[in-house]
Amino acid sequence: MNNIFLITKREFLTQVKKKSFIILTLLAPLLVVGFGAVIGLMFKANESHSIIEVVDKSGLFRNQLKSNDKLEYVFVSAADEKAKINNLKDNESMDGILILPELKNQNYNELENSTRLIINAKMGFDTKQKIVSDITDVIKKEKIKQLGIEETQLNSLDKGFTLKTINVSDNSKEDSDLAFGVKSGLSILLMYVTFMFIIIYGVRVMRSVLEEKNNRVVEIIISSVKPFELMMGKILGVTLVALTQFLIWISMSVIGALVLNTGFSSFQKNIPGGNEELANKLDITQIATQVSHSLLELNFPLIIFVFIIFFLLGYIFYSSIYAAIGSAVDNETETQQFTLFAILPLTVGMYGSFSLMNNPDGPLGFWLSIIPFTSPVAMIARIPFGVPAWQIALSIALLLGTTIFMIFLAGKIYRVGILMYGNKATLKEIWKWIKG
Repeated sequence: MNNIFLITKREFLTQVKKKSFIILTLLAPLLVVGFGAVIGLMFKANESHSIIEVVDKSGLFRNQLKSNDKLEYVFVSAADEKAKINNLKDNESMDGILILPELKNQNYNELENSTRLIINAKMGFDTKQKIVSDITDVIKKEKIKQLGIEETQLNSLDKGFTLKTINVSDNSKEDSDLAFGVKSGLSILLMYVTFMFIIIYGVRVMRSVLEEKNNRVVEIIISSVKPFELMMGKILGVTLVALTQFLIWISMSVIGALVLNTGFSSFQKNIPGGNEELANKLDITQIATQVSHSLLELNFPLIIFVFIIFFLLGYIFYSSIYAAIGSAVDNETETQQFTLFAILPLTVGMYGSFSLMNNPDGPLGFWLSIIPFTSPVAMIARIPFGVPAWQIALSIALLLGTTIFMIFLAGKIYRVGILMYGNKATLKEIWKWIKG
C-alpha cells in the first residue's frame, strides 16, 4: 500500500508541476469561451447584406416588405423593369430584382406562379428563404383582411401560450423553459467533459505504460514494487491530476455564475428608463442574469458530488482497461484493435444520453445510468434534472463493484503483459493470462 501511495504521489507531482499543466488549467475556460467567440465571428463574417430591387405591379407589397440589416428592399417603377434587368449583370451594387406581378381577382396562385427573382450572382439559401417568408407574411395578412379580421385580432391569434410548470417533487419550484434549457446545457457539458477526459487521461495512462515497457524501464521499477502496485499508482496519480483540474474549473464556474448574478443585476439598475435602444442592446445581459439565477437554483453540492464520484470511478474503470491494453502490446499501432472495447461503451452511453433531455426518468435513461459501462456519462447527464437517491446509490454500488473487478482483471493482464516483448497479444492469449 505504501508503494502505491509513493507511485501515486510521484505521478501526481510530476504532472502538476509542469508549466503546461498550470497554463492549461487556468486558460482552458478562457480558451473555450474564446473558441466559441471565434466560431460566432466566423458565422458573422460570412453573413451578407443583399440589396433587392422590387417591381411591385400590384402595389400590395410597397409598404409591407420591410428591410433589415441583412436584406434591403428598394422599390422601383414598373416602367424601369426591362432596363433594370438588362443592366443587372453589370450592376455590382444590386444583388437581384424581384418581379411581383399584378394581383388579379384575388388569384394568389397566379401571383405565386408569375413571381420571379432575377439575380446576378449566387445567393445564399437564408436570403432566399427570408424573401419567401416576407412575401408569405404579406399575402397571409391580405387574406386575413379579406375575411374581415382586424390586425389587433390577428396579433391576438398569433400570441403564444405560456404554461407555468410547478414540480411538487422538487419543493414546488416553478420549472420554466429557461431553467430546462439551463439543465440541458449543463447536462450536455458535464457529460461531454467526462467522456473526453476519461478517454484523454485513459490514453495517457496507456501511453505511459507502453513507453516504460518499450524503454525497458519497467524491468528496473518492478524489482522494487509489484506490477499491480505500479499500475494502481499510475492510475490514481493521473486521476488526482484530472480531479485537480476539475475542481479548479468548477470553482471558476461557480464564481463566474455569482458574478453574473450580482454584477449584471446591479448594472441593469443603472440603465436609464427612457433609453430603449440601450436596454435592447443589453438583452444579452438580462439573459445571462436569468441563466445565472437558474444555475444557482440547482442542487450544486449533489451535482458536484455525483460528478466527482462517477468521474473518479469511471476513470479508474476505463483506465484499468487502458493500462491492461498498454501492457499487452508493444506499440501504439497494435492498441487500435483493443481500444475499441473501451471507447465503444462510452460512446453508446454518450449518444444514448442525448435522448434523456426529453425524458430523463425514462427506461433508457434509467438503464444507461445503472449499467457500469455507460453510467459514468449517463448518470452525470441525468443528475441536473434530479435523480432519486436510491438510483444514485445503486448505480454507485454497481460501478464500484465492477471497477474493483476490472482492476483485478487488469492487474492479472498487466502482471504478465508488462514483461512480454515481441509476442503479438491476441484475445486468446490475454484470456490465458487472466485464467493463469
